[in-house]
Parts: sequence; structure tokens; C-alpha cells
Amino acid sequence: MKRLVLARPQGPRNVGMVARIAANFGPCEIVLVSPLKPSMLVHPDFEQMSHGVVDAKEKIRVVATLQEALADCTASIGFTARAYDHRTRRDWRAAQAGVAELADDPDHKVALVFGNEETGLTRDETDLCGELVHIATSAEHGSLNLAVATAVVLSGLHTGRGSRAAERGSKPISGEAREFLKAALKHAFGERVALTEAARDDIVASIERVFSRAALDDRDARAWHLMARALGSMLTPKDLGISVSSKRGRRREAQDQAQRRRSAQGSDSGCADDGGQGDAAS
Repeated sequence: MKRLVLARPQGPRNVGMVARIAANFGPCEIVLVSPLKPSMLVHPDFEQMSHGVVDAKEKIRVVATLQEALADCTASIGFTARAYDHRTRRDWRAAQAGVAELADDPDHKVALVFGNEETGLTRDETDLCGELVHIATSAEHGSLNLAVATAVVLSGLHTGRGSRAAERGSKPISGEAREFLKAALKHAFGERVALTEAARDDIVASIERVFSRAALDDRDARAWHLMARALGSMLTPKDLGISVSSKRGRRREAQDQAQRRRSAQGSDSGCADDGGQGDAAS
């Protein structure tokens, strides 16, 4: 599944055109992040440009933050014409085939993130995207209208063929599950393995970089959580205020809580034994 995410859009005409484009090259969800005009979806320009799209306004979701828009996505691609020193951008033509395969997979939800019409994506917004790409243009003019850019991307991803079968035994992790995994690894390796403060900072930064962008399925997450628990981390999503919606995520949380109870019971039992031995020795 594809999800178009428009960060801080300001033009109701552009948003109306995007709704029409998504209807042509869908299925595709549309999420607006903090639009600059609160009346965006009831503006006459939106209604004019989305003409012919049934229930156009109801098909668009509005959220306050980009984190919220990406929370349940398994992959995210940010489109930006601006180069950032700390990130590598791929040519969209090189990235398109891989993204199309993910978008056709029913187990994946791929966010296609576009910035404000005037400023594009900010540095903070690009940091939340798993991958950055740019749409190659001629030297004569180096920028595209927001709606046009989405049309180029969705047209290239529209295959019209059925989705491929998911690999047995695996499922890509959601954004919430990814955040929980990063937090657990930072706690285990940053707090329990690092020998110095500098080492901790390097480890935590590396975990943020690598695990924010790597393609991960639930088998990978399960293996890394086992490593974190082996190092003594018993964090659960609830401890971090994270809601992991998958059945496996809930089962893992229940297992962690059960392990905590067993550990606590073992500690209490150990204390009682030690006390008994001390009385006998005296």
C-alpha cells in the first residue's frame, strides 16, 4: 500500500490535484501533516481541483506531526531537491523499482513524503525518513510543482498488477515496533554495554541511524530483542509510551512482563534462602 504524506502543505489547489492524482494511480492513502490552512479541505479551490473524486475530503487524513503520519508505515521515502551533508540521496529512477515492489506487497505500507511547496522538507523531517531521493530534472529548471511531483512518482509506481505473495513466516515491522526496538537496543547497549559516556553517545547515534532506515521484518526484531534481553533490558512498549499494534508485538510485551515477574519471584526466593542459611550458620 502507498501513502502520500504532504508535510505542511499550503495550497488547497495542490492538495485537490493530489487527491485527483491519487485516484488515478491508486490505491493510495493521503495524509496531511499540519496544513498551513486549517480550512484546506473545504476551500473552493480544493473542491474545484478534486472535481470528480468521490468523497475526496473524507479520503484525506490530517495529523499534527510527521511522526504520527509515519507511525504504522514499514518504509518511508522523502523526496527533496535539497542535498543534506549527513544523508545520501538516490536518484528516483534508481530507487523506483524497489519501492514499487514494496508498494505492491500487502504487508508493507510505504510512505512517500513531500515537503511544503516553498521550503520543501526540513532537515528534521528528512531525519524521520528511511531514505531520501530526488527527481532528476533538466538543467533549465530544477524544481517541480508539488502536485506534478506526486504525479511523476505515483505514475511510475502504478503497475496495475496484483500484489505478490508475502514471504512465509515474516512480516515487516511497523513504525511503532521500530521505535520500540530502537529504544530497547539503546537501553541495552548504551546503558549496559558502553564503558564511557562517549562510547554510549556513539552507540546510541549508530542505533538511531542504522535501525531508522534498515529494512526490518518481525524476525529481525525478535532476534534483536532477544539480544537486548540477554543483556538485561526488560523494557516493554508500555514503559516507553509506545503502542505496538501487531499481535506479535502484544505477545512479546506479555512475554517480557512474564519474564519480569519470574525474575522478581526468583530474587525474592533467593533473598529468603540467603536469610535461612544465615540463621542456620549462626
